[in-house]
Amino acid sequence: MIHLHKTAELPTVGITGFETPLSEEENAIQATVHRFAREVLRPVGRELDRMAPEEVIAPGSPFWGVMVESAKLGLDPRLIAEFPPETAVRIESLIGEELGWGDSGLAVSMGCATMPLMMAQSIGNQELIDLCTGKIGCWMNTQPDRGSDAAILYRAELSAHGKQPIGNVTAKVGEQEIVINGQSSAWVSNGSVAQVALAYMAADYGDGFHGAGEHGPFTNGIGMIVPLDLPGVSRGKPLDKIGQRALPQGEIFFDNVKVPKRFAIALKDEYLGNLASAWSYAGTHMCQVFVGAARAAFDLALGYCHERKQGGALLMEHQMTHLRIGEMLRRLEMARAIARRSLAFSRMAPRSHPYATAQAKVSVTEEAMKITHEAFQLFGGNATTREFPIEKLFRDVRSALIEDGENYILTSRLGVLAGKLYENGWARE
Repeated sequence: MIHLHKTAELPTVGITGFETPLSEEENAIQATVHRFAREVLRPVGRELDRMAPEEVIAPGSPFWGVMVESAKLGLDPRLIAEFPPETAVRIESLIGEELGWGDSGLAVSMGCATMPLMMAQSIGNQELIDLCTGKIGCWMNTQPDRGSDAAILYRAELSAHGKQPIGNVTAKVGEQEIVINGQSSAWVSNGSVAQVALAYMAADYGDGFHGAGEHGPFTNGIGMIVPLDLPGVSRGKPLDKIGQRALPQGEIFFDNVKVPKRFAIALKDEYLGNLASAWSYAGTHMCQVFVGAARAAFDLALGYCHERKQGGALLMEHQMTHLRIGEMLRRLEMARAIARRSLAFSRMAPRSHPYATAQAKVSVTEEAMKITHEAFQLFGGNATTREFPIEKLFRDVRSALIEDGENYILTSRLGVLAGKLYENGWARE
């Protein structure tokens, strides 16, 4: 039925745009996280952006205060999962968007901080749960010589006669312990500050690093939770980056680090499935965060267009500005829809897939970049100064096109997945 109105009034709109009505619980959660984003993440993110990387992670830095305050929010994924699935997805989306609206670097850091604990909870290992509770975590998968090819699922992703590289961090798996040697990449989020790592790497179980037969091109692997206070663990300098400077990233070095074998969460036969599951789950956070960052850019541009005058009138009074603002809002609504659909698929589908969530990360970050670029243009020369926050947002969003997988590589993997699905009977009459 058509909902009839007697007058043509403005539509219902919330801080997340043209939203269907939120429940009382959803409104309360959104308001709490938005307040945290406005009063804590945004000002601290600006402060950390002006600091040297070593200052960001130093004792007494505002970064540590954010980690303490974020824990007080009580946003436990297990509590959110108690809601009906559709409601849980929307709540998770609302939370991620508000955090990204506040500061994308800190939002990514907060998401990575919980990865080891969530993995421990997922496998139901109480010892590992106790080990990770109350600690800042990181997700360690990439290495200097093993970046986009650290996690590959299909032969088509390798050159015709190529093999997946062993990489720079490897594990020797024994009867009772695992010995780790090497160096992670410098791009490990929270790598400079984490106390525990969810780590994936090539592994030798006694028969070499590469499998045999059909899986010969792939390396044998292992997933484990690694306490980063073990003897032999050291850190490199935190990265000095153009964007997301509030997110500490840096190398982790391993020199004959001995880890109890019971800390493994995925051995040889379960390695790829576990890695794919973790990636599928975590990749959705990037989508929500950068919808929030795009919304922050849109909000700034909309406000500026109601303040700045050109040609004797406010920017917002020019017809061309209507087109530009409308295009930004259209893209923002589209990005939010993609982000939520991807999140729903990851959480609710009988079998999710990291390439399905990765393509959403590509779409969302590309749209976020277009929105932020247009906002940057509307600010004109002012956008190029550090006095206006759009300059920081531009740098933060630009980094996301490479972060969590470079966008062209992720898109090519979606093509590989489409081919595999077709071979399995999909999209055929």
